[in-house]
Amino acid sequence: MLCGGEKMEQKLRRDRDLGDNLRRLRNASGLSQGKLCAELQRRGCDIGRTTYAKYEAGELNVRVRVLLALKRLYGCPYDAFFAGLDTADDAEAR
Repeated sequence: MLCGGEKMEQKLRRDRDLGDNLRRLRNASGLSQGKLCAELQRRGCDIGRTTYAKYEAGELNVRVRVLLALKRLYGCPYDAFFAGLDTADDAEAR
């Protein structure tokens, strides 16, 4: 059983890991944050570079509509966004 501080630490680590996955996918596509946001805007997903940078830094939760747009843009499975995010708590819940 985890205490409150440990749970918060795990959440922050998962947020950073998700941000790392977002950065990895963007870099693999050869896009800068600015160019990625321009492409997302062209596809109807209004997001600025500053907001996207916060996603990659794990400082802001990614909205589902943004995740859907990124999935379509990258042509990747959802698993690519969540790779490495399992925790001991998640494994116990299964």
